[in-house]
Parts: sequence; structure tokens; C-alpha cells
Amino acid sequence: MRLIPKELCSGIKQRLQEELHDELPLSLSAGRVFRPGIDKDMDELRKLAESSKDYVLELEAQERQTTGISNLKIRYTRAFGYYIEVSKARLSQVPTHYHRKQTLTNAERFVTEELNALQGKILSAEQQLLAIQSKRFEALREEIAKDSLKVRQLAVALARLDVSLAWAHNAACFDYTKPIVDESCVLELKESRHPVVEQLAERGSFVPNTIKLDARSKRLMIITGPNMAGKSTVMRQCALIVIMAQSGGFVPAEQARIGMVDRIYTRIGASDNLAAGQSTFMVEMQETAAMLRGATQRSLVLLDEVGRGTSSLDGMAIAWAVAEHFADTVKCRCLFATHYHGLCALADRREHVFNCNVTAKEQQGEVVFFHRLSEGVASKSYGVAVAKLAGLPPELLDRAAVLLQELPEEPRFHQDDSAIPTQRELFETQSDAKMSDCEETILAMDLNTLRPIDALLRLQELQDNLKGT
Repeated sequence: MRLIPKELCSGIKQRLQEELHDELPLSLSAGRVFRPGIDKDMDELRKLAESSKDYVLELEAQERQTTGISNLKIRYTRAFGYYIEVSKARLSQVPTHYHRKQTLTNAERFVTEELNALQGKILSAEQQLLAIQSKRFEALREEIAKDSLKVRQLAVALARLDVSLAWAHNAACFDYTKPIVDESCVLELKESRHPVVEQLAERGSFVPNTIKLDARSKRLMIITGPNMAGKSTVMRQCALIVIMAQSGGFVPAEQARIGMVDRIYTRIGASDNLAAGQSTFMVEMQETAAMLRGATQRSLVLLDEVGRGTSSLDGMAIAWAVAEHFADTVKCRCLFATHYHGLCALADRREHVFNCNVTAKEQQGEVVFFHRLSEGVASKSYGVAVAKLAGLPPELLDRAAVLLQELPEEPRFHQDDSAIPTQRELFETQSDAKMSDCEETILAMDLNTLRPIDALLRLQELQDNLKGT
């Protein structure tokens, strides 16, 4: 690819430099566009518009000298415009060509043909200046448009040069490496880094990670680990490195081999569309459905906590089915971050699925994040520890820790894939389970005829019966 442009448009450049200001306004009406000396009429109008006060003071001094009225003043109001004001004591010195405009208690106001002419020039100077400036700019633009093909070719060449210089600068300054981009289905990034987060973090503190995927073997990585440990960062850097490599740039990694990717599909973060009546879960399902329809074996799919917007059992069932589809049907390279640890059992039943976790450790009630991707399943989610970092009250955290010991563990799928646990109905009907005496009594009540005092008595009776059982 040729980076040095053939045609530099030197003639156009010279004309623009000669005629246009170095600092141009955002619009034609917002300031000066052309340099002084380009148009005589435009210079006079600009001087008049910007120095109107000087012109008025000059005329005022001239009239004082001509008439001998030392306290003569030229003033302006929105209602009357410009006028000459003379005190009552000096009216005998007023020339005959002064035309009376208004009488006040202590003074008289006059106008002259010269003052009216100056007023017309001042008030119309800005409009005339804008009209001349716009007309001249349109003419200049039409002249430049005759060479628009050369200008576009130069713009394309400069854009390529700009991107290439940016790639080269980053590669040299930030220790990027030249990737291998081939026709395989491999994605292998050794000690890869996030190109943006790395620059925002303290120098040398970013933890690199190695990612290995192959659409023909180990193609789906299930990533577990606590919030803030870096799961999303790992997935994002993977996508960015693929884009950088296939754009022709070097990448932030020690080594990189990238089998051509046709599309990158991502579902990272939570969002909704309440104006359209769509919840976070609905938007998540719609985006996931679009990914399932469009992904091919050459696609790269990044999924972060699919199924989080509904109940745990429903969410894990959906996440399991989505992961299975990408692994078994689409057969693409996929990173799947989740807090459903039960989903990790999928790796035991599929040779092309494997587990990794972003490591963390709890020390003296504090969670320490290592941001290192390693094989295996995270031991726990450290949710309470992360909540502590967020500043939740200590009494609330203590209560959460107690409840954590009492609540049942996350449900897991049975070894038999067909034995997917079903969710229990919130309300069971009589056919589902035998009703108690209390339930039968409540159902037998006629609420339309029952008086409030009778309802309270019945309720007291039911409560006594329950206490006695």
C-alpha cells in the first residue's frame, strides 16, 4: 500500500493559506473567515462593524468643533437610533441643517443627514459583511470543487498515513507484536493486554493473560470469578486484539495467532429499553437471539452473564442451552463469563468446552484480585467481600454472611442431560397437593357477605388453630 500521496494539491493549499484565516470559525456568521486585504468592501464593512463607537466619537468631535457647542453629545437608543443632544442653554448655536427629533425638559434632540447615513451604515454593516463573506466563500468552494477528485485522493492517502503512523507509534512505545493472521480457526494470544485499560492503569501494573481457543477442538471457554476480577476485561481485550490484527496493526501481546474472524458478537453489560417496554432481560434475550442467528464457525462470540435478568434456575437453564448451541451447533470460538457455577459442569460432558477462572483470594475478610486467568472453576464468587469494597454498611454485610450459610446452594444440572430440573410453581392448585384445613376454611368463606368483624374473628380462629398444631 502506497502511503506517500502522488498529488499534494499544492495550488489549492497555497490559495487557502493566502485567503483564509488560520483559526476559522465554526460557521460563516461566527467570525472572520477571510484574511484582511482580500476584499476592500469586506474590510471597510468589518472596520465599520467593529469600530462603530470610534466613528461616532469622531463625528461628535467634528460637530462640536463646527458648531462651537462644547457639551454636544451623540447618543443612541433602540427607539430613536442615533441622535445629537444639545442643552436648552445652547439652542441658539444649533445650525439650521439640524432637524429637531424630540424635546426634553433640559435638552433638545436633533438628527442630521450625515448622522442618519452613518447610522444606516453601522446597522447594516454586519448584514452586508455576512452577505459578502458568504458569497465569496461559495465562490471559493466552487473553485476548489473542480479539483474535488484530487482532494479526496489526498484525504484518503493522509488518512492511511495517519493510521499507519498511529499503529507504528503504539507498536514502538507500548511493546506490541506482529500477529500471525491465517486461515485457521485458532485464536491464540500469549500474555495479551487490553490496549486501553493498560494505559489507564499504573505503569507496569496491568496483568496480561493467555487465551487459547480452537474452533476444531477447545472452542468454548467458560470463565468464572468474582465481580471486579477482570472477566469482562479479558473478553474485551480479546475482541480488540482481533480487530487490531485484522486491521493491519500490531497487537498488545507477546505472541498472537489469529484465524480469520468474520464477525465479532458481544453481549457484555446490562441495558434496557424502557421506552419500548423492553426490560434488561428482554434486551439481553433479543441480542442473544441475533447472535444465535448470525454466528458462523468463523465468528468470535463474547457472552457475559447471560440469563442474569431472571430467576436463578431459569437463567442457568437458558445460559446452559445457549452455551451448548454455540459449542455443538455453531462450533465457533466463544468466551462465556458466568456466575452460574453449575454451568461449569458442561465441560465434563463436552470435550470442546473447558473452564477457566480469574483468580482471587480472601485474606482477613478482604478480597484480593490477581486478575490472572487460570484453568479450573472459581472456588466462590466473593460477593459479600465485593459488597464490602462498595461500602455497604457492616451490619448489612454481617447479616448477608449469616444468610449465606443458611440459604441453599445454587442448583446444578443432573448427570443426565434430559433430567433438567423444572421450576416449582409459585402457587400449587388442589390437584398438585392436598390442602390444609386452614386453606379449606379460607376457600369456603363468602367474602361478599362477610362483615369485617366476622372476618377478624375467623382470622383469629385460624391463627389459634395454627398455634395449636
